[in-house]
Amino acid sequence: MLQSLPKQFFAALVGRAALASAAGHDVINLGQGNPDMPTPDHIVEALQAAAANPLNHKYPPFRGHSYLKEAVAGFYEREYGVVLEPEREVAILFGGKTGLVEVVQCLLNPGDTALVPDPGYPDYWSGIELARAVMERMPLTAANGFLPDYGSIRPEAAAAAKLMFLNYPNNPTGAVATEEFFRKTVQFAEEHGICVVHDFAYAAIGYEGRQPLSYLQTPGAKDTGIEIYTLSKTYNMAGWRVAFAVGNPSVIESLNLLQDHMYVSLFGAVQKAAATALSGPQTCVQENVARYEARRNILIGGLRELGWKVEAPGGSFFAWLPVPEGYTSQSFADLLLDEAKVVVAPGIGFGAYGEGYVRVGLVSSEDRLAEAVKRIAGLKLFV
Repeated sequence: MLQSLPKQFFAALVGRAALASAAGHDVINLGQGNPDMPTPDHIVEALQAAAANPLNHKYPPFRGHSYLKEAVAGFYEREYGVVLEPEREVAILFGGKTGLVEVVQCLLNPGDTALVPDPGYPDYWSGIELARAVMERMPLTAANGFLPDYGSIRPEAAAAAKLMFLNYPNNPTGAVATEEFFRKTVQFAEEHGICVVHDFAYAAIGYEGRQPLSYLQTPGAKDTGIEIYTLSKTYNMAGWRVAFAVGNPSVIESLNLLQDHMYVSLFGAVQKAAATALSGPQTCVQENVARYEARRNILIGGLRELGWKVEAPGGSFFAWLPVPEGYTSQSFADLLLDEAKVVVAPGIGFGAYGEGYVRVGLVSSEDRLAEAVKRIAGLKLFV
């Protein structure tokens, strides 16, 4: 089984960047999605205080502390107007990636079909391979706003599918979902008996004053699936490994049951800090989004000045850029690293429909992004 797992695309990307840095080059790494800003002070202080409490040195409850699940429910009601039952509709997760892999083990048997976006986050593939299930890829194209076209899915695949992954704001394209699209998603899921798993990793990061939509805001969504929310991006807590799943009670129970046999929940101090993040002041989140938007504008504006026809992302901290004529996504990424010492992620790493694009992260300072634009300009590709 281990030999059949997909190659860890991001590990290879990190390795190439590290080799260039080790050779003494000043490398600007725009290929990853690791937030570069620190966790806000009040969240760190909550962890420090909770870590000193001997009660947190014991095993926590298997399914997490009630105060954290109540904080999740309060957060969803405040941010999205969605009412959740903390003990039935919330599962605490060891990071969003873990939940994305676990939910497949809960819902699919060998040979079952899962619908996955292409391009999409490669760890969807990992969970499906571990379950010995089958992938049916849903193309995301610019012509359709990088949203799946449910009418184009093969009827036999739609009939066989038991699970579907979605992710908006989208990694890697930066696209955002609309109310109409989520309504169509609920209808499609109801018609075919599919569980929707909405990966809401970039939930907080929407631009031009627009808050990204939660799938659970859509009537009927809770009947048809769950949403997985990580604190990694909203609060710069990537290394803390804390997330949660919310929505359909039967799916939440399945996740909790699986985790009962794998973990004894998160360290209590991390749970306390997570509850502080969700329930406390959200000024830090607003500042975070404003910083990403400023970076987006510097990058996109600078690239457009070069003559590169690029679109600004509507959400997430990624930009999805078409490669110049004559290049593949890999050869163009290689050129940028070799000649400009700028790392980007080739689109082919996200699926066949990622070919022709590279993904650029907004997780470097404004100065470094401007320097990356300057280096790309020096290649004179767009004159």
